[in-house]
Amino acid sequence: MATVLDEFRLDGRVAIVTGASRGLGAAMALGLAEAGADLVLVARGDAAQVRKGAAALGRRCQSIKADLAEKAAAAKIVSEAVSAMGRVDILVNNAGIIRRNSFLDLTEEEWRDVFDVNLDAAFRLSQQFARHLVAAKSPGKIINVASMLSFQGGIRVASYTAAKSALNGLTKIMANELAPLGINVNAIAPGYMATDVTAPLRADEAQNRAIIERIPAGRWGSPEDLKGAVVFLASRASDYVHGFTLAVDGGWLAR
Repeated sequence: MATVLDEFRLDGRVAIVTGASRGLGAAMALGLAEAGADLVLVARGDAAQVRKGAAALGRRCQSIKADLAEKAAAAKIVSEAVSAMGRVDILVNNAGIIRRNSFLDLTEEEWRDVFDVNLDAAFRLSQQFARHLVAAKSPGKIINVASMLSFQGGIRVASYTAAKSALNGLTKIMANELAPLGINVNAIAPGYMATDVTAPLRADEAQNRAIIERIPAGRWGSPEDLKGAVVFLASRASDYVHGFTLAVDGGWLAR
């Protein structure tokens, strides 16, 4: 007899995950594989460890090297993914970069670099992915990776805050238009996670202590903390969830 746990299974589905070679992307990709999904890993770096983990789970796995800042990358990724795997069902827009600088000194290049990857690439890839699903008359799931800075201002991260805030809004408008077409669009907003991006903060003793003291859970998050959220939003269990940004933040926003 089927149970609610069966609603979380992703057997037979194919997930595209960007920025999948390390950190949050690698953990979410493996979480999807653990739930049964086959993977298409999009990254500029080597995703060998994720491929190895997926293979150990008996999942098919395809890697695509791409620079998401290039406008032509989105169509190429969707085309290659469908050609290699036969179908696509889930898209996780995880790839992102950050540039730290004061607002007064932030350069046009630093602003543009962040928007090219964190917002523009997510828009283009989501559009190509959704067009494919509509043409194939197939339902699907799009999951954007937002941030605490989708809700807060931060300091010395103007381009990142602006891009992640815009991604939060993009998630909502996409959900409004794509829900009637059978496509769920939601987002995950990770809290302070122990990754390469946050290494400078964790290395600063005073900043590290201040951050932990403000997190009700009393610790930095780990990439593995996102597995449950991404599987939920990728699965049938979230079929009636549209346009929502789920914070996985140890309670940070509750403060």
